[in-house]
Amino acid sequence: MSEYFYRRRNLNVLFLGGAKRVALAEQLKKAGKEYGIDVAIFSHELNDCEPIAAAGKIIVGSKYTSPDIDAEIDKTITDNDIHIMLPFIDPAIEVAARCKERHPEVFVPVSDVKTSRIMFDKVMAACEFEAKGIPIPETYTPDNITFPAILKPRCGSASKGIIVAQCPDDMRQASTHIDDYLIQRYVADREEYTVDCYVGTQDGEVKCAIPRRRIATAGGEVTKTETRHLPVLEEMAWRTLKLLKLQGAVTLQFIRDLETGRFLLMEVNPRLGGGVICSIYAGANIAKMILEESIGFNAIPAKIWHEGVLMTRYMKEVVFYNGEIL
Repeated sequence: MSEYFYRRRNLNVLFLGGAKRVALAEQLKKAGKEYGIDVAIFSHELNDCEPIAAAGKIIVGSKYTSPDIDAEIDKTITDNDIHIMLPFIDPAIEVAARCKERHPEVFVPVSDVKTSRIMFDKVMAACEFEAKGIPIPETYTPDNITFPAILKPRCGSASKGIIVAQCPDDMRQASTHIDDYLIQRYVADREEYTVDCYVGTQDGEVKCAIPRRRIATAGGEVTKTETRHLPVLEEMAWRTLKLLKLQGAVTLQFIRDLETGRFLLMEVNPRLGGGVICSIYAGANIAKMILEESIGFNAIPAKIWHEGVLMTRYMKEVVFYNGEIL
């Protein structure tokens, strides 16, 4: 497979829900140039007016929960000669994992279908974390809650639908479908951390696990973040990756309880996170790792990376008129 890709001198990459991931697309193209490979970006979206159009071609398709999505993705792969597939939103992860089984010729750096399904369901994931001995906030049942508590939709994403309950009255909007939530102790005095990880798909080696503090967010998306050397958190991240047998690109979300100093795992997203650009600039070039593995090389671990790399974001417009970018 590697000789075939390298001889072609081009790689076609399909994003699943990569609407705003223009910077990551640019990093993949930059990595390709180092190997003399032309990287072309395609992105499967619900409409054709997303920012990623500035970096590649949008393919309009169905929701990732559609019963026809697998056949649709298969056709997209064939029609566009896709070599690499990367999911960027939670519902697309299992779609990519299933595709990985059907299309061994396509490089899909995600975990297996079972793991992807468990991690998408926050209740199932919390049970898995506890079974593996990974520290998490205390988890409650609907009839055994201590306040304050946080309720998260079990299959939600991007912080949508989260309820912070200080008393029973705060839970009214969830009372009729309480089983659809993960309920945990709410840690108010905390710091939030993301760990950007890549686990080699060939050798299972952890190539990087870079912690960064989430300083500011908007709609569940980080807008300001800074890399930090935190040996305890890095060891926890490595242990989590190994215990859960994760593969490829993984984003781990932790909090540090400032009252106890303990790090607690909140969730595992077996995909690239939006703030991974910060870790790439810090020295963990995950985009390059993906490209290297796709052409059959063993990705080089990021053994040296820089603390204190601060990334902040601003809004940039992509303007469309009659289906064209102005």
